[in-house]
Amino acid sequence: MWQLLKQMFGGQNQFTTGGLTLMIVGGIGVYLRAIPLRIWYWIVDQTTMEITVKDDDRAFVWVKEWFLDQKFLKRLRRVDLDTTLRGARVALIPAPGSHWSWHAGRPFKVYFYRSAEAKGGYTQRRMESLTFCTAGRKQAFLQEFVDGIVQSHQRREVAHSWLYIYDDGWYQSQGYTPRCLESVILQPGDKERLVADIAKFRSSRARYRKLGVPYHRGYLLYGPPGTGKTSLVSAIADRFAMSLYAVNLTAFNDRSLSSAINDVPPNSVVLFEDIDCMKTGEARAGVDTRAENKDAKPGEKENTPAGFNVTLSGLLNVLDGFHAPENVLFMMTSNRIDALEPALLRPGRIDYRLYLGEATRGQKVELYQRFFSLASEIDAELFVATQRDAATMAEFQGLLLRMEQEAETAAEPAELLA
Repeated sequence: MWQLLKQMFGGQNQFTTGGLTLMIVGGIGVYLRAIPLRIWYWIVDQTTMEITVKDDDRAFVWVKEWFLDQKFLKRLRRVDLDTTLRGARVALIPAPGSHWSWHAGRPFKVYFYRSAEAKGGYTQRRMESLTFCTAGRKQAFLQEFVDGIVQSHQRREVAHSWLYIYDDGWYQSQGYTPRCLESVILQPGDKERLVADIAKFRSSRARYRKLGVPYHRGYLLYGPPGTGKTSLVSAIADRFAMSLYAVNLTAFNDRSLSSAINDVPPNSVVLFEDIDCMKTGEARAGVDTRAENKDAKPGEKENTPAGFNVTLSGLLNVLDGFHAPENVLFMMTSNRIDALEPALLRPGRIDYRLYLGEATRGQKVELYQRFFSLASEIDAELFVATQRDAATMAEFQGLLLRMEQEAETAAEPAELLA
């Protein structure tokens, strides 16, 4: 090798010798020019801090909510519209790219990344992330920055009740309006006793911890369809300013259900609706699923999608297992309590039961007067006596809504003539 180089540089071919010399000198020049840039990158790396949050973490929404409280957001010239944030029908947030701002006496660079292609899941979504970069070396400042984001989220959390549904993560449901507790009419004393029990539980955290008892409580609302079970859960969540996390068991298996429940934050209501319809991998409410499908034709699929089977054991583990969340209310609704496994009904999993039956005369009278506030109790009694076909509160409410619409339609021609 040495001889070859000696011949090339010591030879008479000036073209070859000059070309190699220029190549070597050029390479050295390029390397030397890159040294200042490398030094600059090293200095920046040693004097700045970065923190990143991705969209698969629930804190990602908290950060976007935090933007709404910042004054520098009004000075940005490149923004996106966002309708997923709580308390804002249409919000302006930083658009993808880099943005400079000033926060807590420090310069901040905010970089919003959004992938060009959608990621998998039930709903195709693009991957997003937010990165904050600022001057300094002490991680304590980043912790203060994160604490500010958490405090901003908690201020919004305690003010309202929100509904979340699961799709590879919990996402806020748009257009959800919680029920007002006063609008849910139950048998005398039922609502008051339920509210008192929840209030007592929420004030007993220290006692639960002292006794070493897991701090969560299970409620079962059961009765015929249309008796207001889901409406009562929504109203309870709103009454105590707790967010509602709705679980559709047919969309989970044991592992995904455990993961979803672990991501539910404290001070929340977890709703398992129509739990008597739960199908497991082997049985549903003690019924052999093979017997149910014995008449199925060859090649015909069962009702439960493959890979989405929550077993009774998996459900019980999220209710009172080692990984069950604390400071949550488990609310379950069922049309038939006799279809539920005895293991599910024991205390620690279901601590309070409330039966919601067909509407009584008193409930109908109260609902009638809520719709027509000028009507007397006698008028309400006479109307209820003539409407015996509406057995549940949902049916009677639908009847009153139709009456209201017909009255408005009949009043329109009179207003036009006037």
